[in-house]
This record gives sequence, structure tokens and C-alpha cells, in this order.
Amino acid sequence: MQFPKRYSDTVARLRVPSGFLVVVVFAWLSQPTHFSLLVGLPVALCGLALRAWAAGCLAKNRELATGGPYAYTRNPLYIGTLLVAAGLVLASRNVFLGVLFAAVFLFVYLPVIQLEEQHLRKLFPEYAAYAAAVPALFPRLTAWPQKNSQPFRISLYLKNQEYQAGGGFAAGMLYLLWISK
Repeated sequence: MQFPKRYSDTVARLRVPSGFLVVVVFAWLSQPTHFSLLVGLPVALCGLALRAWAAGCLAKNRELATGGPYAYTRNPLYIGTLLVAAGLVLASRNVFLGVLFAAVFLFVYLPVIQLEEQHLRKLFPEYAAYAAAVPALFPRLTAWPQKNSQPFRISLYLKNQEYQAGGGFAAGMLYLLWISK
């Protein structure tokens, strides 16, 4: 699905502010139990771990990330976000939240992915070959044999401020634990 650039630009600007609205809806509609937390927590933690790994291999705008999780998929940060959301939906026990998160991914994150890909194509001439070999979302089963494999570095993880995702996740899970039945 191709989104118009004007729509993608608007969505990119509103992504973070609209995220706060989604958090409010999530808090309002969640009905977790201890069991649903036990089911959702591992899924969300896998997503958080994937995001952390990806952020630690990403030197934004300086080098095309093709190592680590980027050898399997071009968008591991977004797949990690999707897993975190799926885990939170499972923990919240609310189907509407699943539909809401799916809609947000479809109408917010996919256009942003398209914008980022346009940016990467301009910035890195080698992106075309990488994009032809590595899927956008559904991971390859084997790693793409890249030449500039960037290993995980804690300095990149910190520079990319991925710890903020961990903090937000911890706050969300503590809230769910607090209101669980």
C-alpha cells in the first residue's frame, strides 16, 4: 500500500502526540488479570528486546544498518513495537485495543516506514540492493550476508535513547499490574 507523501508527512509529525491519546485509551479500556499479564508480558518483552538490539546496531544517518536484526528485516524497531503492542493487548484483555493498535500500525507506522525508506534511498546508494534482498517487515529465515555488519553497541543504544521505550513499557506494565484482578 502506497500512502501520499502529504499524508505520510502529517502522520509523521503527529505520531508522538497521538501516541499519548492511545495511552489514555489503553489505560481506560484495559481489564487485565494476573493470567493475562503472564501471557502478554513475554510477548511484549520479546518486542522490547528486539527494539533494544536494533537500536544498539543503528548509527542513524551515518551508516546503513545491515547487521544484527537488520540482516533479517529492514524494520526491526517497528516489528519490536508491534510485538510490544501485541503483548500489551494480550495483557489488557480488550479486543478493541487490538483493533486500535492494528489501525495505528497500518495508518501511522506504515506511512512513516515509507518516508524513512525514501530518506534512506537518498542517503545511501546501497539501500536499493539491501531493500531488494531484505524484507520490510516479515523477517528472512537466514541473515543477509552484509559487508558492514554493525555489532550491538551500548553507546548506540543510549544515543538512540531506546531506554525510553523500556521506561514507558515498565510504567505500562506496572499500571496493568496495579489494576489487575
